[in-house]
Amino acid sequence: MAGHYLEFERPIAELEGKIEELSKLSETASGGFEAEIDALRGRIETLRRKTYSGLDAWQKTQVARHPERPHLNHYLGGLIEEFVELRGDRKFADDQAIVGGLGRFRGVPVVVMGHEKGHDTTTRLKHNFGMARPEGYRKAVRLMDMAERFNLPVITFVDTAGAYPGIGAEERGQAEAIARSTERGLTLGVPMIATITGEGGSGGAIALAAANKVLILEHSIYSVISPEAASSILWRDGEHAKAAANGMHITAQDLIKLKIVDRIVSEPVGGAHSNPIVAVNAVGDAVEEELRALMNLSPDALRQQRADRFYAIGRSLQ
Repeated sequence: MAGHYLEFERPIAELEGKIEELSKLSETASGGFEAEIDALRGRIETLRRKTYSGLDAWQKTQVARHPERPHLNHYLGGLIEEFVELRGDRKFADDQAIVGGLGRFRGVPVVVMGHEKGHDTTTRLKHNFGMARPEGYRKAVRLMDMAERFNLPVITFVDTAGAYPGIGAEERGQAEAIARSTERGLTLGVPMIATITGEGGSGGAIALAAANKVLILEHSIYSVISPEAASSILWRDGEHAKAAANGMHITAQDLIKLKIVDRIVSEPVGGAHSNPIVAVNAVGDAVEEELRALMNLSPDALRQQRADRFYAIGRSLQ
């Protein structure tokens, strides 16, 4: 289990603390505490399973943002062989909030890209917490252009609170860059699979998720605005984020019913952060299955499938 505990995981943390204490005692005492430790581990497993089977939208938001949840570098390392990063938008700069390049996904040459948030202070600053500037989305367009030129499938991993809202980004055409990236995804003549691995925030997410198939991890979220921002608009403060989250239908389970996403990828009990390797492999299996079903479609058929998919969203809300 990860060392960072969320508020609703406090009972689990207390039990794991007791296990740690008993383990230390067993090293010094003549009599072991194996039976007690095994019993506690059983209680933890039962409690974790019960807790994670009943999370509300705000709790899922916290899980989606967990600092130890697998990031893009985990998916690249676990799923992509011979990865070669390609940098820059050929216009202004290289934005490390979006990392992308070429590689092989289970033997298939692909273009792969996604948001990288970073895992410590240095890398979070380097990757700007996964919030891309215009040059990041223009790099994404460049990579998608290359994918179509060489007939390579596109695989994306989405994990961002949203596009960077700074003055410089707006001056360099943030909205236009997001729109162009979204448009390029919709017009691709090669298969495109997107997976929401953590947060899917607003236009910053859809710019990499205008795909033939959109997958989402079990405890990820996908929304047009963050719960905190919705709270500030509706209640004039950020104190009602929980209420906003619970009313916005942002969870994977809500989104599959609304047909905004196509498939939920199960996470290990305790969330993807509890066993990143299992989570990464589960995503890989789902992407492989969906990609295999698209590989024989013609460019026109891929574009039509994508258009039909997105035109259907919101036509029937029940």
